[in-house]
Amino acid sequence: MAALAYTGGKREINYYFSVRSAKALALGAVLLLAACHAASRRYRGGDTCEYLLSSGRFLGEKVWQPHSCMMHKYKNSEAKNCLIDKHIAFIGDSRIRQLFYSFIKLINPQVKEEGNKHGNIPFEDKSASIKVDFLWYPEVNGSMRQRIKSWTEGSVAKPHIIVAGAATWSIKIHNGSNEALTQYKINITSIAPLLEKLAKSSDVYWVLQDPVYEDMLSESRKMITNEKIDAYNEAAVRILNSSSRNSKAKVKVFSVSKLIAQETIMKSADGLHLPESSRDTNAMILMNVYCNKIMKPIDGSCCQPQPPLTLIQKLAFCFFTLSIIGYLIINLIHRNNYRKNKSCTDLESGEEKKPAISTPNVSTLEMLLHSFCKLGLIMTYFYLCDRANLFMKENKFYTHSSFFIPIVYILVLGVFYTENTKETKVLNREQTDEWKGWMQLVILIYHISGASTFLPVYMHIRVLVAAYLFQTGYGHFSYFWIKGDFGVYRVCQVLFRLNFLVVVLCIVMDRPYQFYYFVPLVTVWFMIIYATLAIWPQIVQKKANGNCLWHFGLLLKLICLLTCIYLLSYSQGAFEKIFSFWPLSKCFELNGNVYEWWFRWKLDRYVVFYGMLFAFIYLALQKHQMISEGKGDPLFSNRVSNVLLFISIVSFLTYSIWASSCKNKTECNELHPSVSVVQILAFILIRNIPGYVRSVYSSFFAWFGKISLELFICQYHIWLAADTKGILVLIPGYPMFNVLVSTFIFVCVAHEISQITNDLAQIVVPKDNSTLLKRLLCIAGFFSGLLLFSAMQDQSRH
Repeated sequence: MAALAYTGGKREINYYFSVRSAKALALGAVLLLAACHAASRRYRGGDTCEYLLSSGRFLGEKVWQPHSCMMHKYKNSEAKNCLIDKHIAFIGDSRIRQLFYSFIKLINPQVKEEGNKHGNIPFEDKSASIKVDFLWYPEVNGSMRQRIKSWTEGSVAKPHIIVAGAATWSIKIHNGSNEALTQYKINITSIAPLLEKLAKSSDVYWVLQDPVYEDMLSESRKMITNEKIDAYNEAAVRILNSSSRNSKAKVKVFSVSKLIAQETIMKSADGLHLPESSRDTNAMILMNVYCNKIMKPIDGSCCQPQPPLTLIQKLAFCFFTLSIIGYLIINLIHRNNYRKNKSCTDLESGEEKKPAISTPNVSTLEMLLHSFCKLGLIMTYFYLCDRANLFMKENKFYTHSSFFIPIVYILVLGVFYTENTKETKVLNREQTDEWKGWMQLVILIYHISGASTFLPVYMHIRVLVAAYLFQTGYGHFSYFWIKGDFGVYRVCQVLFRLNFLVVVLCIVMDRPYQFYYFVPLVTVWFMIIYATLAIWPQIVQKKANGNCLWHFGLLLKLICLLTCIYLLSYSQGAFEKIFSFWPLSKCFELNGNVYEWWFRWKLDRYVVFYGMLFAFIYLALQKHQMISEGKGDPLFSNRVSNVLLFISIVSFLTYSIWASSCKNKTECNELHPSVSVVQILAFILIRNIPGYVRSVYSSFFAWFGKISLELFICQYHIWLAADTKGILVLIPGYPMFNVLVSTFIFVCVAHEISQITNDLAQIVVPKDNSTLLKRLLCIAGFFSGLLLFSAMQDQSRH
């Protein structure tokens, strides 16, 4: 009964929720969310600087998340590059002095908080010609006004950035009297026009007063209450906003400090001044407000304008637009023709007459335009998610629960959808799809949770990436060894399916090919496998069966490949020279060099070879009937199977213990290429030695495995954000619901792209050799034009 209920439940789900209906629902969700976000930005304003300065929340205890955008964590070198030849002035009381020290520590962390607390404090970084001054003006009065006025008159050099604020001294000195508040309003009213005048050429920020922790205040400060502070802040905001309405320039109100203080002021040493972590956060916000538009960090979306369209992006937009128009015209013509030739009912006999002309089949052109039409709409969604400022973005924040709880969820789902396999061979198609599927889901959870900061998880994820490459070696070697098909058609099909989506994204998202590092990796390894086996003498299974010496010839080829890999891995200079030649450099350079490509290749340099060797040994054992692959049968004899299973489990756990005890990422990465195969082989044996385990698979994981490449690539822009540095926010304020909705849309898009790629592969890469040659010439022309436009684009940027 339980089994029947289990099977019936799955059928019920599959009946009422098909892939087609899911995609229709995803399309509706995208249109609705895009409309809502567009309306919100129109009526509430789309300036992320305003959000950065005024709203946000804490992720954990110390990580501040601005509303709707991502905040970059500036290093000392980046801060210096941004502020080179700049003069910054902090003017105000002891709280502004705190902010001043936190700010200059971003430029020079060695600075100590010394000097006269109630006096001016200068700072200068001569290497970058940066000058930062703290000017002691604890009250908003005539003295402060005179200093600000001197900057407007040109008698003193005008700072590029001015950060001002004061109020607590006025409350303290005048014992919180109403007269002091009235005088504060008068004084700030007289200063406001001067600040507005400065804001025309400088960045001017007025820092609102943070709340205090009244229970910790000393007796001399008891009159500084949060009620009084709110009154002073309200006055400052009203006057500054009123002044801004009459001026094009605007003084930026730095109110976010209040929100930060509300969460952290109880950790204050005296109830008045913020703890160090909070003021450091304020300084980082200030740095983001000013520097993001200059430095344009990938993970700093706050205060960054939308990047202008490049020439190639404009051409892509025109191409997709024409494809959509062309498809609509052809579809309209076909519909009209169909209506004219449609069967009509004989009114007298009531019989249906056959049409004179049959409904025309879908032409190649129509299928091509239909595919590009869908692809164009999908690429629009990609662009809106990660290049336009329509949807929101947030920083990642890792917690153990955010990684491990989703892992448990998908494991339960995977077990729920367990089915019998059609065949029980080692690493059969269903099993490899399942393997790719659950690995891809774990990698996705790893990326969205920011788990790369936790070294044990990072090391295990590195094994999963290595396992993908292991499958590349195993799969392609098995195909060439068994089939002996080294034709151009096979090579073009594989290269097209691997690279089509990435090439389109390079064009639409204006990113280099190496940015999507996994695709260049598997592409190069495929070509290496092909070259190794295709170069004379071509040794395949059929030939080797006739003479056992050919097996030794193949092993000799594999040894030569291993030697080349070994030598190249210890010759970084030679490696970089090979891939620095044009036009290879256009494919493998990232940020002006090929170091990233070198690092990625070196990290898993042996695992493809291991995959090829494993395929060779397994197929040899299978050929000589030394393994049993019957349904329910153990792979070897019971005794051998039990010993191998025990060794595999011990090896698997030993690697996990070693990976979990890693202390240094660099040292562990050095060992990874040699030891990752241990856990991969252990998993294969655990999964395949017991016959009952080999005879079942998870259709849930296998479904994701069939679109694993698309999932890996699409996550860069429509699930994560800012080129994987952050998280896409479609539904703000509800993190869990947002992840569910964005994941649903993301998976539907990846599945549709997989189908588009398969459809286009049949058209672009035909089996007929003469037609294929013509297509290859067209593709060569396309890439030549792309290189030309790319060179023009680079010249215009420089």
